[in-house]
Amino acid sequence: KAELVGAPESFKVSASRFREFPDKQYTLQVSVEDCTGCQLCVEVCPAKNKQAVGRKAINMEPLIPIHDEGVENWDFFTKLPETAHVDTLKWTNVKNVQLLQPLFEFSGACAGCGETPYLKLISQLFGDRAIIANATGCSSIYGGNLPTTPWAVNPQGRGPAWSNSLFEDNAEFGLGMRVTLDKQTEYAQELLERLRDEIGTELVDALLTADQSDEAGIEAQRRRVGELRAKLEGRDEPAVRDLLSLADKLVKKDVWIVGGDGWAYDIGYGGLDHVLASGRNVNVIVLDTEVYSNTGGQSSKATPLGAVAKFAASGKRTPKKDLAKMAMDYGYVYVARVAMGASDTQTLKAIQEAESYDGPSLIIAYSHCIAHGINMAKGMEQQRLAVESGYWPLYRYDPRLRKEGKAPFQLDSKPPKIHFRDYALNETRYRMLAQTDPESSEALIAEAQEAINARWKELEYLAAEPV
Repeated sequence: KAELVGAPESFKVSASRFREFPDKQYTLQVSVEDCTGCQLCVEVCPAKNKQAVGRKAINMEPLIPIHDEGVENWDFFTKLPETAHVDTLKWTNVKNVQLLQPLFEFSGACAGCGETPYLKLISQLFGDRAIIANATGCSSIYGGNLPTTPWAVNPQGRGPAWSNSLFEDNAEFGLGMRVTLDKQTEYAQELLERLRDEIGTELVDALLTADQSDEAGIEAQRRRVGELRAKLEGRDEPAVRDLLSLADKLVKKDVWIVGGDGWAYDIGYGGLDHVLASGRNVNVIVLDTEVYSNTGGQSSKATPLGAVAKFAASGKRTPKKDLAKMAMDYGYVYVARVAMGASDTQTLKAIQEAESYDGPSLIIAYSHCIAHGINMAKGMEQQRLAVESGYWPLYRYDPRLRKEGKAPFQLDSKPPKIHFRDYALNETRYRMLAQTDPESSEALIAEAQEAINARWKELEYLAAEPV
């Protein structure tokens, strides 16, 4: 409560319900000047206002009447210290993760964009050590609209290192980052051995054998690197200079390769396949809008059967490419299909598992888009319907489980409970064909439903497969 001294009168707080913070206060603070008015936060908010029927913990309000106090509240909020640290909470549930500072904020994406929530979550979990290779597309535009950028730093000055490559070589670009980081780490370890007597055996051994499998271990390694720098400060031998320049590489770094379906399924697929096959420790997330969103909604191999898009004006007549299945065939690639609007818990689990996997990982993330022709405020609801129809099954394939005597494939969503039509006809991309060519629309929807039924049987078989 001492931190609230000097708070504006309109600054709202309530008692914290986190067991780890019994004496703290809790607030949800919005930057009124940066809010795009998409309404998604209000739509998904589960907390009802018991004193006012129809209202929630957060609600949409006209900007002008609340502008001045909103700006004042935001300015005060940004000066509050970060409370949540790696040693204070477990980061395995959605509630706790929301206390972590996002290092992706106020992007230039469309209001209600379905891609940005995944990047925000990755930035909260791993942003202070993330190296990002971003393919050209929507995410490269809202991610690097120079001279501004939504990628931010924490109070310690750490944040994602971001760079944008071309459509056709982004996977290779990210692989190059991984190879470089590994070589730099290897050389830093060689220098530690060479300078063991000067540094001290205890510190060298601790740096070389550090367990960095969790956040606490990574923080401990950062402290050791700080101790190493202090020991070598003021020395000017070539080996010392080299080690000081590479010392940060002794701390775990995560390489994230980011792009859309136009990159992953089409133009950059050859490179993506090469990178996944390499066995290197890279994390790939495909923000799947099922069209080339950035250039106006052209059809890609990710576009589903029956959907109308540019170059598929009469409805796409071939099924969506099953990129996840193709990656699983390698047997040593971690693969997940996620949809945050259907299960934020499964999304969080998949991203954390992918990052922890010492090898290539691929996450395919359902991303609703204005090109789908939906009310973007209902984007998360539409994600839920995609999963409930069986069109977008949620699952994870973790090669580590086979070594434990378990089936590596885990089916996370329940059997379809609504018809594909009940999901599809909420979207203009499907409804357009139903209005212009009802006969073709019905035939394609029926074909899509048959494909869903067949695929679900296949997924159930994989989930029950004996090791």
